[in-house]
Amino acid sequence: MWDARGCARDVEPGATPLIAVGTVTALYRYPVKSMLGEPLVAVVVNRTGLSGDRTHAVLDETGAIGSAKHPRKWGSLLGCRSRVAEDDTVEVELPDGTAFTAGDPDLDARLSKLLGRQVRVSASAPDHSRLERAVPEYEGGVPDAVRASASVDGTGEKITVGRVASGTFFDFGRVHLVTTSSLTTLRSAHPASDFDPRRFRPNLLVDTGELPAFAEDSWQGGRLRVGEALFRVLVPTPRCVVPTLHHGELKADPGIMRAIAREHRVPVYDLGRLACFGVYLDVLEPGAVRLGAAVTREDES
Repeated sequence: MWDARGCARDVEPGATPLIAVGTVTALYRYPVKSMLGEPLVAVVVNRTGLSGDRTHAVLDETGAIGSAKHPRKWGSLLGCRSRVAEDDTVEVELPDGTAFTAGDPDLDARLSKLLGRQVRVSASAPDHSRLERAVPEYEGGVPDAVRASASVDGTGEKITVGRVASGTFFDFGRVHLVTTSSLTTLRSAHPASDFDPRRFRPNLLVDTGELPAFAEDSWQGGRLRVGEALFRVLVPTPRCVVPTLHHGELKADPGIMRAIAREHRVPVYDLGRLACFGVYLDVLEPGAVRLGAAVTREDES
């Protein structure tokens, strides 16, 4: 059966009606925070997100967690690539193509040279860890109250300081979803900018066909079935400077976030209207997800 918008509904007796919203067209995970990640054909989603996603991060001696959200300090991490090997160890490929296993002192030494200070790759977030974010100039880049509390650090960058989710290297939601409908609209509105989905570091890229741009905003608080896994949609994803930076073969594009700030500023909790793209998800039921998996949401009407 189909509803008025042409969306398929599950009408089995006693079942919660489901609305088909698309299919998974790309899967990504990022074993080391703020490094390039790896595309996947299939992955197991557990309670903490995609298996192998953001299990490690680069830390410095001050307790700061390596995040390209502070590009002057950590932007070089986007020239490195991380992946999960067949034996479940995490491997890091440096910009020169050499690869090391996380935990190898030679990797820490090479990363320290790359970043210009002593760092190490860690699989656990210390209690005193800090997450630093550059404050963008465009309106909607950070809440006004946060902007007012920012300070200039030793790099000359105006930053804010916060924390990751307790015991993890996630900033907030455990899974990040982006839709093709929203990407298509942004490309059409701002053809000079490169809206490659990899800039936004999604876990799930969903082909939403003819759905309108930013339809995912309306899913907030609802439940989303992706393959075998079930998610709760938490909130639209506030964007930082990372999508504008150089990512592997993707060149820096400072117009990306100004375009999003013009096209899509929405309320996020009590933080005001922020420039958002994509949605954060939390895991309700673990399960496997594959390319081509159906994405459906519960009809709460």
